[in-house]
Amino acid sequence: MSEKNNADYIIRDYHDEDFPAVEEIWRVTGMGSAQRGDGPGVISRTLACGGKLLVMEEKSTNKVIGTSWLTNDGRRIYLHHFGIHPDFQGKGLGHLLADASIQYAKSCGLQIKLEVHKDNSKAVDLYKKHGFAYLGDYHVYIIRSFS
Repeated sequence: MSEKNNADYIIRDYHDEDFPAVEEIWRVTGMGSAQRGDGPGVISRTLACGGKLLVMEEKSTNKVIGTSWLTNDGRRIYLHHFGIHPDFQGKGLGHLLADASIQYAKSCGLQIKLEVHKDNSKAVDLYKKHGFAYLGDYHVYIIRSFS
C-alpha cells in the first residue's frame, strides 16, 4: 500500500455504530479482550463523564483505522486504547492521533497520563516525541472483577 498524505484521513468523535470496527482494531492490536470488559456501555459511561473516544478514519473508504480513548476523572485525562490498525502503521498516523488526543487534554485544562508496556518501544518513542515523561518505577495493579 502506498503512503497517503494526511488529507486522506480524518479524526472524529466516536459514534455507537463504530463499535464493531473499534473492537476489531483493539483485537488486532492486542488492546482489547473480553476480560477487559470494554464494551459499548462502558464507552457510553466514560463519554458521559467528560471522556472522548477519537477514531481515525480513512476518507476514501470510511474505514476506522485508529482509536484514542480518553477518560476524565476530573483531575487527569487518561489515554487508553491508543493505536493504529497494523495495515496502516508506519505512515506517521499515530502522530496525528497523538496530537488530537493531547489537544483534547489541553482543551480540558488537565494533565494527560497513560500506561504503556515497557517492551512496546515504538509506542514509547511516539509518546516521548509528544512530550510524555516517564513517571518512575511504578507498579500497576487492578481488580478486574469482584466475586
